[in-house]
Amino acid sequence: MTAKILRVAGIVFLLAVLTGLILLIARPGLDPAQAHPMRLVAAAWVVFAGAAWLMRGVAVRLAVGLILVGGIALQVVALAGPPQNSSDLYRYIWDGRVQAAGIDPYLYAPDAAGVAGLRDSFLWSGTGPGHYVDCVPSEPNPADPSDPADGLVAGCTKLNRPKVPTVYPPVAEAYFLAIQLAAPADDSTTPVQAAAAGFAVLVTAGLLFGLRKLGKDPRLAVLWAWCPTVPLEAGQNGHVDVVGVAFTLAALLLLARPPSRGRSSARSRGRVITGGVLLGLAIATKITPVLVMPAVLRRGWVLISASALTAISLVYVPHVLSVGQKIIGFFPGYLKQEGYSTGTGFSVIGLLVHGKAATGVAALILGLIALAIYRYGDPGQPWRGGVLMTSAALAVCTPNFQWYAILLVMLVALDGRPEWLAIAAGGYLANSPGLRIGGTVLHDPRLVGYGGGAAVAVLLAVARYLITRRTRGRAAAAAPAVEPLAVESPTVECLAVESPAVAGSASDVVLEPTAIFPGPVRSARETPADAATR
Repeated sequence: MTAKILRVAGIVFLLAVLTGLILLIARPGLDPAQAHPMRLVAAAWVVFAGAAWLMRGVAVRLAVGLILVGGIALQVVALAGPPQNSSDLYRYIWDGRVQAAGIDPYLYAPDAAGVAGLRDSFLWSGTGPGHYVDCVPSEPNPADPSDPADGLVAGCTKLNRPKVPTVYPPVAEAYFLAIQLAAPADDSTTPVQAAAAGFAVLVTAGLLFGLRKLGKDPRLAVLWAWCPTVPLEAGQNGHVDVVGVAFTLAALLLLARPPSRGRSSARSRGRVITGGVLLGLAIATKITPVLVMPAVLRRGWVLISASALTAISLVYVPHVLSVGQKIIGFFPGYLKQEGYSTGTGFSVIGLLVHGKAATGVAALILGLIALAIYRYGDPGQPWRGGVLMTSAALAVCTPNFQWYAILLVMLVALDGRPEWLAIAAGGYLANSPGLRIGGTVLHDPRLVGYGGGAAVAVLLAVARYLITRRTRGRAAAAAPAVEPLAVESPTVECLAVESPAVAGSASDVVLEPTAIFPGPVRSARETPADAATR
């Protein structure tokens, strides 16, 4: 009993430390030591790892409560200050405001005269002393000088890329509009941050419910709820990616269930269609959930593809009718800016291949991995293929932004292999240009962050495989062979009598080789739900 109390006390202490670290990141002014944000982030990851490890030995019912309460606390603390590591949230506010005024968000760039009347002092300033970071001059639009609404109006703004149309897909834009209508963010970032925090908590609840339904350990949800990436990129930076993660989780929980036969086949078909629609909505929120497609297509590639494409098409149609080809937005420019269309954005591949050839190599690698997942992956565990595909995409594409890994965090929580979170942790190095480690400036932080994180993850995965294989081999060698005992009987010629030890082991829970939390042993009559309440 004392050991259990000490374990819970240790978890609560680590949660308090983690909460404090998130608070210092959100409100740097509260830190008397003024530590570099990367030191605080690194400390948060170490504390999180310790808390997740201790959670393994806590009773399931108590653990569920701790995970949920702790996840909420981390999100609330993350709301304590404005975004510290991203300006994307200000674009969300602007896009929501534009739509609330009845203007399609793909029609004008923020610096255009057609939307200049929507500017306010919270997002925009003049060009004089104390102005905001990104400024634009006053001039006609070189693309169409004849349209005065497209002309540029001088000003400085908190928005990133004010000279180009929005890059966000339609479901994300609908989310921005919903926030603007529910709680206009005219002088505060809190409404957008609170909405993202709410979705993060919703994903936590979905994992706690889904893991139990799948017969997996619900304590794995701690890998999402307490992972530093989640409060920092949802509640703190308010990234819309968490909405796409919520849609993806719902889709995976539906598509992971095996198809039924007979009278239930229609219900199974409906479940597959619904899963495809949800996955389509996830992709129409942020493009990254497309990475889980190869892992789910074997559930019925025609139905899933058709339903996903239908959902995507339906949300795009109103904007296409309104703005035509402007619906493309800034996406081609984004690919060029990040170096993907020119081949300069692939830091790991760039060690061997340069220029546009790097783009071809990256596409080939990711295509082969996607094909292997589709061909050999387990459709009953699509998160496993999703972890591999998402990890490969991050390691190959080495993006500048750490929040692209938030999808990976959710998939890891479903799968139970925490070593892949090393890639998510490495994302914070990738977004730290000019960072010094031991007096040395990182020349390519994306290479060190995502490349190094992927190397650590692969090494740990191989170590896990070898240890699991050796353990199973020893267990098989130590198990005594049991021969059936022939007993003569007037009515039965031969009766097979099982050893009590062998009979008991047949009813035990079989642990997955990738599970980090030991599952409870239950009797043959006990259901998974019964075991979870013990």
